[in-house]
Amino acid sequence: MRRASSLVAAAALLAVSTPVWASNAAVSAPAASAQAAAPALRAAPVSELVAEVDIPYTRFTLDNGLTVLVHEDHKAPVVAVSVWYNVGSKDEPEGKTGFAHLFEHLMFGGSENAPGSYFTPMRNMGATDMNGTTWFDRTNYFETVPTPALEQALFMESDRMGYMLGAISQETLDLQRGVVQNEKRQGDNQPYGLNEYKQLEALFPEGHPYRHSTIGSMADLDAASMETVRDWFRSNYGPNNAVLVLAGDITPAKARELTEKYFGPIPRGPVNTPAQASVPTLPAPVSDTTHDRVSNARIQISWAVPGLLDADTVPLSIGASVLGGLASSRLDNELVRGEQTAVSVSANNGAFHRVGMFEITVDVKPGQDPAAVEARARQILNDLIANGPTAAEVERVKTQYVSRTVQGLEQVGGFGGKAVALAEGQLYAGDPEHYKKELQAYAAATPAQVQAAMQKWLTRPAYTLTTLPGEREAYQEAAEAPSGANRTPAPPIKRVARMPKPEIAAVANVDFPTVERTRLSNGVEVVYAQRDAVPATKIAIEFDAGIAADEASKLGLQTLMLDLMDEGTRSMNATQLAEAQETLGAAISTGASMDRSVVQLSAVTPNLEPSVALLAEVVKTPAFAASELERLRATRLARIAAERTQPAALANRALPELIYGSASPYGRPFSGNGDEASVKAITEADIRADYAEWIRPDNAKIFVVSDKPLAEIKPLLDAQFGHWVPSATPKGVKDYSAPIPATPSKIVLIDRPQSPQSYIMGGTVLSAKGSDDLLVFNAANNVLGNDFLSRINSDLRETKGWSYGVNASTAGFVGRVPYLITAPVQADQTGPAITALNAQFNDFLKGGKGVTPAELERTVNGNTRRLAGSYETSLAVLNAMRINDMLGRPDDYPETVAARTNALTTAELDAAAQAALDPSRFVWVVVGDASVVKPQLDALGLPVEVRSASGADVTPVSHPAITRVLG
Repeated sequence: MRRASSLVAAAALLAVSTPVWASNAAVSAPAASAQAAAPALRAAPVSELVAEVDIPYTRFTLDNGLTVLVHEDHKAPVVAVSVWYNVGSKDEPEGKTGFAHLFEHLMFGGSENAPGSYFTPMRNMGATDMNGTTWFDRTNYFETVPTPALEQALFMESDRMGYMLGAISQETLDLQRGVVQNEKRQGDNQPYGLNEYKQLEALFPEGHPYRHSTIGSMADLDAASMETVRDWFRSNYGPNNAVLVLAGDITPAKARELTEKYFGPIPRGPVNTPAQASVPTLPAPVSDTTHDRVSNARIQISWAVPGLLDADTVPLSIGASVLGGLASSRLDNELVRGEQTAVSVSANNGAFHRVGMFEITVDVKPGQDPAAVEARARQILNDLIANGPTAAEVERVKTQYVSRTVQGLEQVGGFGGKAVALAEGQLYAGDPEHYKKELQAYAAATPAQVQAAMQKWLTRPAYTLTTLPGEREAYQEAAEAPSGANRTPAPPIKRVARMPKPEIAAVANVDFPTVERTRLSNGVEVVYAQRDAVPATKIAIEFDAGIAADEASKLGLQTLMLDLMDEGTRSMNATQLAEAQETLGAAISTGASMDRSVVQLSAVTPNLEPSVALLAEVVKTPAFAASELERLRATRLARIAAERTQPAALANRALPELIYGSASPYGRPFSGNGDEASVKAITEADIRADYAEWIRPDNAKIFVVSDKPLAEIKPLLDAQFGHWVPSATPKGVKDYSAPIPATPSKIVLIDRPQSPQSYIMGGTVLSAKGSDDLLVFNAANNVLGNDFLSRINSDLRETKGWSYGVNASTAGFVGRVPYLITAPVQADQTGPAITALNAQFNDFLKGGKGVTPAELERTVNGNTRRLAGSYETSLAVLNAMRINDMLGRPDDYPETVAARTNALTTAELDAAAQAALDPSRFVWVVVGDASVVKPQLDALGLPVEVRSASGADVTPVSHPAITRVLG
């Protein structure tokens, strides 16, 4: 949770004039990279778009100082509830680092009048987009609930604001300290996972509010007494230090009535002034080199810069996009596409309340000299500073910004909806309409302003951190268990009587958009639904292919072919194609699931016609240039190498073959990236043949969600795709005939030295197919594994404190589906964690501890009530349409779920789980330090096979130890 950043959800109704394609003769594939001119496009100035942006709101303040913002949006019967506290890690004094984030956890653990995990009532009320985050400047809690559940949600939020401390016991405090330690381990355990600490300590001097990470010091948390923790809450979480936003199916009058009722009695807290912080400048350039178990060198160059209210912030953000944010950015064009010395690049201006951090990141291509690549990156930066961006570059950044954020107008809550835009503006600027000022600043920005801001701030001394592949240096890792060093008793809290928790009225069944079907002139089926909340259109052209289409000898071919499709057409090279999308405010992407391949378009509807034409270029006339194949081949090999350094990716590479067997189309790495040998062997002829076999109109289906009616959409599609004919190559056929082996339970240990945490992944193949009816089993599995409140997560996270989060669920395959268990746990509890998981499964399935009536009620309520908020956005509707079609469900399937779920019984759920699962057949993959973990696994009585990260069998050896300290 600590790394979740807030999104500035400013957006514009993009009413632009229709761009016009210039005449451009097609050329052969080999010449695609040498195009002299891209198609000419025309679009309305961004300044004309910004004036139309508006999120109407009503603001009032309760007598206790709580600021309330209300936005009406009645498109769905849901209300987003978002509470923002004006306290984050920058407000923590020395000795109390990590307190804000710790309280984020504690405030989910129950309050005086709502004891127990908050996830229980939130799940019961059908909350969606529910979470909490802490960062430098704020702590927030948010959920989107059905309108009849709003009163209960407000009761819950007000109870943890005003009636919290009596629910925090010493046991609860110690448990959540343990959960936070595992959250820290999980972050530290990733490649480059220690770099943030180094960056903050280098950029900010001792005592600076932004110098420590949000996760904080485990020693500080461990040493905190109960009374110290209480004082922190009393000082920072009063109503006068918070903003409450209600956005959705509610009126201002009703909002005032309910907030007065539930929040009004909470007493005002101390006046809290967020910590001030200057923008520091390093006295001289600082360069550090570190080592980590990574696949390629990484260069990070960073500066402390002004915060989000400074006039230079928007110009710096535009400069970052020109440098390394756009797909057509300077660093991409030079280092990735041109010189091919880097596999990925980025530049970002992260603006916080008081300060910001401008960062350039370059992942160096294996075999290249990091120092030379760094020097070249600096040269590109210095050229941009010296000469400034072009007007075209700045305009593309503006258009992309408003186009990408237009979806924020569709969603009321979550991580980036309208509630976020209003809350951020109020909290940081005292103005809910700050998003308008930001958009106006984007619209007015000139190349000269961008150049001036970069000249002012990026010619100062920078901090450069180079991470090289190697053995990770010793560092202070979280203690194996919180010592609870300070257990000084605190006086009991005098509780204040409150009204009872309100009940939830009946929640109406979801009204899923009407799905229409039609066909183009060539017979391609179009599946369409209308959503008119924003002027945007989403199109997915889906092909019956996917990762499973790869032959065993050519793993990674399908995804490599798809990657090449949007890297140039017969009339545009990769850069020109990227520029065309940015000019239109469109985004075209390709991808693959296990059973489907897809090319997707997200476009603002006023530019829909040229955007669909651009989509057709990508789909029908990809260049497959030999030079691009070689570039993407190198990138793919680097990606595979990176997978071999990442705990979850290593497990996902190993497990599929173990449970499906090598002959099954599903028995290959779930990422679809293939392996080194197959990727090296793929030829241009292979790519073209794979395209001809799978990407064709007689293997395609087009899904559309748009604000425009089908009568307007179909002619656009027919003009571009209606006369597309299949190649003479026979259509591809996937072979699922290979039997799935009956695999006995065993453990495969992938040795990843110096891992403070082990990544456990278990799996088995169910007899059921994805196209079978799995509603009853999935409901049972909500209780067992696929929910925050599930048996296994409650045990390993909330009771034992060994993990930050545990899950077990099915994957959405068409054929026989895998059941996958994921459990990152602290290294010293790896063996006991597998024992605990098996115990939970066996108790549930065989030990007479099946679904309880309370669990049934929670599951039924949650799975039915949450439907109201599950299809709020166009993307959610589009994805549901695609899944329903792939699995053979009716188009109105979402509307059938509630009635069937309401009829479920505990006996049905128990029977479904017992029929599907056999824990004695689970195969376990453990990614961890073999010198620490293998003795624990040997004690479990299962065969243990040890592999290296490269996949070879190994003999465990001793590894350098991590320096472990308390805290």
